[in-house]
Amino acid sequence: MHFNPYGGAAAELAARLVNSGRDQDLTALLAEADYRPLGPVTAAQAAELRRWIDELDAVFDNPSVPLLNALLAKTASRPYISTHDARLPHLHFAHEAAPVDERVKAYTAVGLAELFCADPNRIGRCARPGCDDVFVDTSRNGRRRFCSTRCSNRVHVAEHRSRRSA
Repeated sequence: MHFNPYGGAAAELAARLVNSGRDQDLTALLAEADYRPLGPVTAAQAAELRRWIDELDAVFDNPSVPLLNALLAKTASRPYISTHDARLPHLHFAHEAAPVDERVKAYTAVGLAELFCADPNRIGRCARPGCDDVFVDTSRNGRRRFCSTRCSNRVHVAEHRSRRSA
């Protein structure tokens, strides 16, 4: 499924943040996700982003209009068109000069809201017992149940072995 940049990249960044470890360097994670414009994440901003990650996590358990509206209300969202870094015109939902935590919060909230409006079933948590990772389903048919091929294979191999032993 093809998403606009907010419903796709922003929602996927939300999933990456939720799947990040508590000790993960958020500046590096944002850089790996090609999040721009990127400034250094201070300790205070990292703490705020960790609180935000906990709120994003709840969306993957039970995406709903009230929950997403609550996230949107907590952001400093003011849509405008930007052309930074020689890119084509695109929407921003927080000012480029705003602190990185405010930009990430607006970006991920709008991304999940866009994705939810396009298809609420594409926001998910891995179905493998013991795996708490989340994902954004970009598959063609929208029936993804696992965060990765590895988790999917583990479940299917276990099911196969269970059937063979029975």
